[in-house]
Amino acid sequence: MTGPNRMKGRAGPADVWLAIETATPVGSVAIWKDGLAFEESLRIQGGHSELVLPTIDRALEVTGTLPEDVSALVIGSGPGSFTGVRIVASMAKGWAMARGTPLFAYSSLLATAAGSGVDGPICALFDARRNQVYAACYDFSRGRPIELLPPAAWRLDELLAQLSRLGIRPTFAGEGALVYGASLRESLPGACLLPEHLGTPRAASLLWLRDRVPDLGRIADPDAWEPLYLRDWKVPEEGKTP
Repeated sequence: MTGPNRMKGRAGPADVWLAIETATPVGSVAIWKDGLAFEESLRIQGGHSELVLPTIDRALEVTGTLPEDVSALVIGSGPGSFTGVRIVASMAKGWAMARGTPLFAYSSLLATAAGSGVDGPICALFDARRNQVYAACYDFSRGRPIELLPPAAWRLDELLAQLSRLGIRPTFAGEGALVYGASLRESLPGACLLPEHLGTPRAASLLWLRDRVPDLGRIADPDAWEPLYLRDWKVPEEGKTP
């Protein structure tokens, strides 16, 4: 089983990592300080700047951490809430460039899959409205994420058709899997849908990814980096032509 609870402490005792995830309505902030020292979840619901920044301040205060002590920033890069992803990306880029702090960014879909505890194929889904989803599929059976289907925006029926073509029958996680649970079960009888608490992208999962696969998340040039907005849809939006 994978997940943030399996973090084995590859970080040195002097390493302090700050992780922030705000792609979905349930955001979180976590700090690694010789182990998972702090994690707090918060219902964002549009109040990103009002809630996230004070939570970061509280995390630093509770763990006795100064901003200059942070040796790595780890953020969820989306897709999801445009406002949530943009605010945290802008803050992290500014921090990284001003202080020279290494920046790591991982797909929020990957963070969802990493925190699920599923070793085999898992498909993370976020609701993108009007029967559309942000989706990505991974396999953790080898101890690190193997990407089976990269993050993209899909109409649900097209996603299911693509999974069938690829021969992938995954476990589904994320708030999109709950929103479209009836459709998933109708199309895939016996499909496994994880409950909400196992399908939320967590800041602690970002810390786990930084620990296990730093190469996948390292941002070499924070100034040029952009988060994963996924504005290029696989299919045209309703009322628009391709």
